[in-house]
Amino acid sequence: MVAIGDRAPAFSLPACGGQTIGSEALKGQPYLVYFYPKADTPGCTTQACDLRDQKQTLGTLGLKVIGVSPDPVEKLDRFARKYGLDFILASDEQHELADQYGTWVEKTNYGKTYFGMERSSFLVDADGVIRAIWRKVKPAEHVALVTEAASEL
Repeated sequence: MVAIGDRAPAFSLPACGGQTIGSEALKGQPYLVYFYPKADTPGCTTQACDLRDQKQTLGTLGLKVIGVSPDPVEKLDRFARKYGLDFILASDEQHELADQYGTWVEKTNYGKTYFGMERSSFLVDADGVIRAIWRKVKPAEHVALVTEAASEL
């Protein structure tokens, strides 16, 4: 599990639109990597659409946004098209990056225990250092927290 002040884990993941996104391509710029449980569900849609709606503000701060879920790329493509999401959605089907960030966790729902993605976000500065962490973040509060922290980079 990572902490504030740690170097962000290196990664390379398949992403929507036939892209691959990786830490090498992000060198020298701040970015937000946010983990979400499942594309096109109510909470995940609220969070993604809020980020979409604030893209100009986040872009002014120089922040690149990368959403990561265990969904396959095809599902991410449909999610992005359906809601006009114009930032990167990456697929972590084997939860390798989620394991590095500590967001692939044991969950309980209706008495059943299983592993899944914890809704968490990590703000990484231009030097590749984690500057803010939000674990179990509420979708409706997410963008305001990120915007405030990113403005201090």
